[in-house]
Amino acid sequence: MTNKSEIKLLGTAISPFVNRVQFVLNLKSIEYEFFEENLACKSELLLTSNPIYKKVPVLLHAKKSPICESLVIIEFLDEIRPDVHQVLSSNPVERADNRFWANYIDNKFFPLYGELSLTLGKDGKEAIKERIVEGSMLLEGAFVKLSNGKAYFGGDDLGYLDVVLGCFLAWTKFVEKNNKFKIFDEGRTPRLMEWAKRILSHKAVKDVIPGNEAIVNFYIVLQKYRQAMAT
Repeated sequence: MTNKSEIKLLGTAISPFVNRVQFVLNLKSIEYEFFEENLACKSELLLTSNPIYKKVPVLLHAKKSPICESLVIIEFLDEIRPDVHQVLSSNPVERADNRFWANYIDNKFFPLYGELSLTLGKDGKEAIKERIVEGSMLLEGAFVKLSNGKAYFGGDDLGYLDVVLGCFLAWTKFVEKNNKFKIFDEGRTPRLMEWAKRILSHKAVKDVIPGNEAIVNFYIVLQKYRQAMAT
C-alpha cells in the first residue's frame, strides 16, 4: 500500500480530467491527498508543478518530478502499480486501439460539448448536435469491437477507455438536459447506454463523479467569466 502522504493530486472536483485520475487511484487502491485548486487564482504549487500548461490534474509523487496531463498520469499509475487492476492492456495492438480512441474522445468528441455551448443560433446548434450524435455512434461501434461482448471497454471491469470516456458522463447528462437531445440512447447506442449505467454505479466512480448541481454552479460561473472576458 502506498503511503497517503506520498501521493498528492492537484485538481478540482468538477474537472472530468481530474476525475479520471481519481478513478484509477481508486481502482488501484492507492491512497492520496487531494488538493482542491481555485482555477481563478491558481496556487503557487500548481504553477511551479505545471509551469508549461498551468492546468490540473497534477500528480505529485514522493521525490519525483510532477506528473502532468491526465492520460500521462494514468499510464504512470499503471506502471508503478502494475499488480493491481491493470488499466491499459498488455497487448500492444489493444494498447494502440485504446490510445487511438482516447485521442478521439479528448480531441474530437468532448470538445464538441463546449462548441455547442458557445454556438449561437438554432441552425448552428443543430449542426453541432448532429456531429455529437455521429460521434456517439462511432463510440458505440468502438465499444462493440473492443469489449468483445463483455460489460466494459476493458472487458469484465473498468479499463483505459472506460476511465477516459466515463469521466464525461456527468457532463453528458448536463449537455443533454441543457440542449434537449440525447447523446447516448437505446436506439442508436444501446450498448453504451447499459455501459453508462454500470459505470455510474461502479464503486471506483460513484463517489467521485460530480452531481448535476455542482456542474450547473460551475457552468454559471463559467458563463459569467466568459461574459466578463468578452466585455
